[in-house]
Amino acid sequence: MTTKQIHETHIKIAFFAMLLIMLAAIYVAIPDFYSTVWQLSTSGNMQGTIDYLRSFGAWAVLVSMIIDIVINIVGFLPSIFISTANGVLFGVAGGTVVSWVAETIGVIISFFFMRTLFRNKAKKVIEKSKMLSKLDHYSTWQAMTLARAVPYSPNGLVTALGALSRISYRDYILGCFIGKLPSVACEVLVGHDLVMMEEHSLRLTIVLIVIAIVYGGLWYWHRRQQAKKVLHKIADDLKDGEGRS
Repeated sequence: MTTKQIHETHIKIAFFAMLLIMLAAIYVAIPDFYSTVWQLSTSGNMQGTIDYLRSFGAWAVLVSMIIDIVINIVGFLPSIFISTANGVLFGVAGGTVVSWVAETIGVIISFFFMRTLFRNKAKKVIEKSKMLSKLDHYSTWQAMTLARAVPYSPNGLVTALGALSRISYRDYILGCFIGKLPSVACEVLVGHDLVMMEEHSLRLTIVLIVIAIVYGGLWYWHRRQQAKKVLHKIADDLKDGEGRS
């Protein structure tokens, strides 16, 4: 084992030790924290979530961020309930910032965890699969930004795909940091206006239409770019064929 590998191993051990200490400290400080978060996330009890956060008074922001981080580390629990609660409690702008920071931290920790445990196995799978090898070439911060920018996308799946790819830690963090903002903003705003439907029904309608147009346009543009690449490849193959003949 080289000095570099030993250094990386020490960093990973320290990371996991800190994570375990943090999770244990949460349990000691709030014994019912994990059971309550599980119940609220699986039931989708919005009013219960809001009341639970309010019970912490001035600490509500911190507790909300911890919940969001834990949910995104786990990967399979929905985060929409906490994003909506943040919008109701802290306002659309404040709720967006709280959710954005917390979710970004959560998916970064989850990425580090998945890559540390499964990266070596993923390399073998990627090398054996032509499809995965092709997909892996698109593992850039731009690709991760687009993946994270889609509202209500499964965070755990996107994180797993990133962990299996060749994307660097820097590009992954940058892509998540940028992409999470528009997706979280949409989730917080829509969730807030759904809860406050009587006051914001018009805005909610306009927002949903704008979201559909923007993301529909991005999807159409992406398909056009993919089609152009295919056409260029066909043209290049035809030219190569003519040159050989």
